[in-house]
Amino acid sequence: MYFLPVPTLTSLASIPKKIQAASGGNGQGTWLTGKTASPTIIKVPLGTVVRQLAWDDPRRAHDAWEAEEDSLQDLEPSEKRDKMRDKRWVHYPRYAEENVERDAFKEAEEHLYQQERTRRLELRRRHRESPLTLDLNTEEDYERPADAPLGTKLPKALGKLIASGGQGGLGNPHFVTTEVRSPKYATRGHEGERLTLMLELKLLADVGLVGVPNAGKSTLLRALTGGRAKTEVAGYAFTTLNPVVGIVRVAEDGTFEGSVSGQNVHEETSIEEARLEEQMVKGELASAPTRNQASQEIDPEHATTPFKSGHHFDLFETFRFTIADNPGLIEHASDNVGLGHAFLRSIERSLALVYVVDFAGPNPWDELLVLKEELEKYKPGMSKKARMVIANKADLLGSGGEEDVQQAMEKLVKLKEFVGKELGPLDVVPVSAKYSMNLQKVVGLMKDYVIEERAQQEKDANA
Repeated sequence: MYFLPVPTLTSLASIPKKIQAASGGNGQGTWLTGKTASPTIIKVPLGTVVRQLAWDDPRRAHDAWEAEEDSLQDLEPSEKRDKMRDKRWVHYPRYAEENVERDAFKEAEEHLYQQERTRRLELRRRHRESPLTLDLNTEEDYERPADAPLGTKLPKALGKLIASGGQGGLGNPHFVTTEVRSPKYATRGHEGERLTLMLELKLLADVGLVGVPNAGKSTLLRALTGGRAKTEVAGYAFTTLNPVVGIVRVAEDGTFEGSVSGQNVHEETSIEEARLEEQMVKGELASAPTRNQASQEIDPEHATTPFKSGHHFDLFETFRFTIADNPGLIEHASDNVGLGHAFLRSIERSLALVYVVDFAGPNPWDELLVLKEELEKYKPGMSKKARMVIANKADLLGSGGEEDVQQAMEKLVKLKEFVGKELGPLDVVPVSAKYSMNLQKVVGLMKDYVIEERAQQEKDANA
């Protein structure tokens, strides 16, 4: 059985909980062996981590020998012996009773059990000492050799071998002796490996948002994706319990889908749902244009700036990248406090990380120290992926008179100085995700990060 990572899958939902490979064919006369079964290939998303459960894990399914022991419980000794023989031996018709009385058969049976015991101990030792662990984060790519003959087919992508099939049985010529020239028995094939695996999908996002709870990451993701990312927004901590990935689509002139969606204000999800329900009850949406009608409002020959989101943006999109809204990070998350490792693993593979802090809070720099420290505790060097600090909720500062504006500017200067001193040369951008303010600059910088990191990855792959 093989696991083949493919980019077309985005979840593990299609993978069955129990997988059984096909059996090979039976052997035939005149020295013909049975047909080998086709390999069982299970497609999994890129970024899937495969771990074999420990031997003492109560969730582990019994192997073939343990399963057989379970089936033999409460049976008489003679019944156990007969059942074990039926599982291992094949007799010519009407020869079963005669065969089991022969000394040659008894010796062959004893030898078979010894080999089986050796194989069982070796397999269990390997599973205990070296449990299977795979990180399926690259797609298999076969290239035809330059000197390959014309018409040579590319080998079929199989993926990574997870479990090996069992060996075929032994035909009766294997048991020929000087005394027994025509044995009337043969062995059945052995079962393949039985493994209990745990699959985990690490999200593969170009940009990962990292911030403390309620810093506005979910609102930011919605604003950057034109409201298409399905993420919960509310005024309390830990609204996001699972990572959410959205796609940022950028036009040639630097505008992005979120900047032209026509929805400038991103309220809390419950508020927006209540407002939509009220409009439906009042009948205010009865005359709203359908999707087809809305698409006719765009004239690609005369439109200089895209003003519609959704599929209409296909006319203008020249670049896209993915961005992940990760659950809020709290102090000691690296010790698995709060959502802990569950979300730290989700951002581990992002090409670039972006810190999101609540700029309206009293000390946004303290949040940055916590974020950096927890990333480093979880995996040393992980904080070096950070490229930007987004000072969100900037609209809550400077909304009053000139004195408030001056205080906001001084706070921004202090934040930039702190970042340069403690975190390094990171870009610091004040924004208002709620009102989609200053986000075009954010998207432009993120695009540059992604292009740079993708080029570096390609360079490393070709090195």
